[in-house]
Amino acid sequence: MNSITFFLCFIPILALILLVLNLALAPHSPYQEKSSTFECGFHSFLGQNRTQFSISFFIYALLFLLFDLELLVIYPYVVSSYTNGGYGLSIMLAFFIILTMGFAFELGKKALNIDSKQYTDK
Repeated sequence: MNSITFFLCFIPILALILLVLNLALAPHSPYQEKSSTFECGFHSFLGQNRTQFSISFFIYALLFLLFDLELLVIYPYVVSSYTNGGYGLSIMLAFFIILTMGFAFELGKKALNIDSKQYTDK
């Protein structure tokens, strides 16, 4: 038996064993709140599932998108770093410095602080 046929037989059997173990050993305690719909971190009450929330969540999403796209800009440099030389390195360092300055500006303006309604200072 070669390794491919062994894995084609072994993996489904292992998956079934783990599923059965999970069903047998995991605690099962359903209640009304657990089985209700859960949408975007807010519990859905009748007529209140479209409540307004802080703009800070959008700022976090935009920052995630910015730093995620930063990796796409850096990828071509990393792939061709042997042929770029000092000029390519200086361009990448300038890019990182500008990006870091923008991030430091947002931290300085406290744009990333989300006020919690759960904890109040007393």
